[in-house]
Amino acid sequence: MRRTTLLPVLLCTTLAIFLGIVSARVTAADETGKPVSARVAFQCDDAQGQMQILIDGKTVAVYRYGKDVDLPHYFPLYSPSGKPLTIQQTDPYPHHRSLWFADTVQLAGQRKASFYNALYSKDKKDPKAPYRDQIRHVEFVPGKVAGNQAEIGMKLLWVIDQQTPVLDEQRQLRVVALEQGQYLLDMQFTVIAAYGNVQFLSDQAHYAWPYVRMNPEFSVQKGGTMINSEGGVNQAGTHNKPAYWLDYSNKVGGATEGMAFFLYDHKQPAPLWLTRDYGTFGPRRPNPQNGKPFVLKKGESLKQHVGILVHSGDVKAGQVEKRYQQYADGKL
Repeated sequence: MRRTTLLPVLLCTTLAIFLGIVSARVTAADETGKPVSARVAFQCDDAQGQMQILIDGKTVAVYRYGKDVDLPHYFPLYSPSGKPLTIQQTDPYPHHRSLWFADTVQLAGQRKASFYNALYSKDKKDPKAPYRDQIRHVEFVPGKVAGNQAEIGMKLLWVIDQQTPVLDEQRQLRVVALEQGQYLLDMQFTVIAAYGNVQFLSDQAHYAWPYVRMNPEFSVQKGGTMINSEGGVNQAGTHNKPAYWLDYSNKVGGATEGMAFFLYDHKQPAPLWLTRDYGTFGPRRPNPQNGKPFVLKKGESLKQHVGILVHSGDVKAGQVEKRYQQYADGKL
């Protein structure tokens, strides 16, 4: 029988499984340990391999990390009115994973591995076979919970041949509850070359850090609009163009809603972006680590810091430019 336990910290690890607690929720507490009101909570179910992100008791996104997934990812992300903004898997690119982070790399002395394409590393003749290459969720790291914000960390491991570690990864997620169902996901992704030198091999055409795949109903092909910080519109005006943010919105079911993708470091030159009218988009790495091989030496790390704003209205009504400035200034 599954038990749900409310705790002041997230207990969603192997210890929780050992204790028989397979679901937990973060709540806030004051200095005396007395529970206080908190708008954001994380509810974890290890048996299902998913963590729900809740705002005011309503699920706004789900982090999926089970052993049967090729790589941990977020699906779905819901709009303020409750519509799924992203899609988890679709043809002709079934390896797309809603909101995900991966790359093509090669550990010194080992073979090349495309974790972006980890889906295809499974034996097609045996649906129960494990992935040859996989990004594995290792554990959660509890963070702060206060008022309209909550934080949580994750530790992950990039593995080839089911057992050879290639990279350690640390993620940090901060969720900010805004007004009228809107919210911000502040995300940090850090890969560490803990096992030797690692060559990054992603080319100009097939990577973003991280990726988003929008629900087709929100795509430009269905009447939606992409616009970036420089005024570029849709794929023609945004693909491989520099920008600090990009917004994707559409009117679906009578309501206009969307998602904006923010780059945290506005003091550096704006990176190029991958964008597609069918719904995929994300930022590249800054030069000179964009579109050509480079080596991350043993012990070194590489970090990406981005924000995902889910908003009502289009880019103007959603106050995307204002929100970006607040985010970049550390005020959101």
